[in-house]
Amino acid sequence: MRGVVMYTAGDVRVQEREDPKIVDPTDAIIRLTATCICGSDLWPYRGIEPAEHKVMGHEYVGVVEEIGSDVKNVKVGDFVVGSFVISDNTCEICQAGFQSKCVHAGFVAEIGTQAEKARIPYADGTLVATPGQPDPDLIPSLLATSDVLGTGWFAAVAAQAGPGKTVAVVGDGAVGLMAILAAKELGAERIIAMSRHKDRQELARFYGATDIVEERGDEGVARIKELTGGLGAHSVVEAVGTQESFMQAIGATRGGGHLGYVGVNYDVKIPGIEMFFAGIHTLGGPAPVRRFLPDLIQMVWDRKIDPGKVFDLTLPLDRAAEGYKAMDERTAIKVLLTL
Repeated sequence: MRGVVMYTAGDVRVQEREDPKIVDPTDAIIRLTATCICGSDLWPYRGIEPAEHKVMGHEYVGVVEEIGSDVKNVKVGDFVVGSFVISDNTCEICQAGFQSKCVHAGFVAEIGTQAEKARIPYADGTLVATPGQPDPDLIPSLLATSDVLGTGWFAAVAAQAGPGKTVAVVGDGAVGLMAILAAKELGAERIIAMSRHKDRQELARFYGATDIVEERGDEGVARIKELTGGLGAHSVVEAVGTQESFMQAIGATRGGGHLGYVGVNYDVKIPGIEMFFAGIHTLGGPAPVRRFLPDLIQMVWDRKIDPGKVFDLTLPLDRAAEGYKAMDERTAIKVLLTL
């Protein structure tokens, strides 16, 4: 099968990889219908994470081709969506709603789903079948549920977005935009998108943003407070993962408010005294997408939401390198790869 391999930072290739096989009785083999490039894939692309002959990809939808003897929840022929984190969905931590910290958790990035096929362990806990075979135009939105929508949704839930709340979203990438969609669906009264890019601002407004703030850092915090009567937002989502964005998110959260952080962060150092005196609730980390998948899939299936608009560039798998370059240069928000 063909699959994306990053030979080293900036060197993305599509090459022949070994076809996956059933290894454990809880496995399923899926033939991918679509996959995509994630903002977190740019970490190895930029040399921040190791990238020596690394298989790539962790977002996926497709059709089940083969199942292990213990798989009961999905069957051959099902169209499925899977979380980017493997989980059994039965352990105590999964049952508490944190499948991303399952006792059997593993990252699908180690499997590499920017490929024609993939072996998914703990298929019963990781995969969710759609109500039927989807119309082609629904596939981008279903793919979004696998990570960016699920992650944005978790961020909004972690920030306790809801009726009567003002929500500020730091980050205008795919996850930030999906957090705006989530905040809107959860009933937030006001949604402030922090963005400097006109195309992303337009998409933010499409998904429910009521205000746009272009300032960053201390100026961005001051602007949020100006818009909220000096108090700060009730709910803040951090969807970038840099030192500046994280401190901006803390500063924008009002006392007693909630910060949901999902930006993959490297070298972010939070001064303990600033966190102490902020007096806020925080929750974040790798999103337990599996918790939300059934409901998100149904919302997409019923055409109540359209997260697929976050894909602004579609390329065949063989042109994956162009997709990485486009996202790295910020000429694309998120790239869908067809198979």
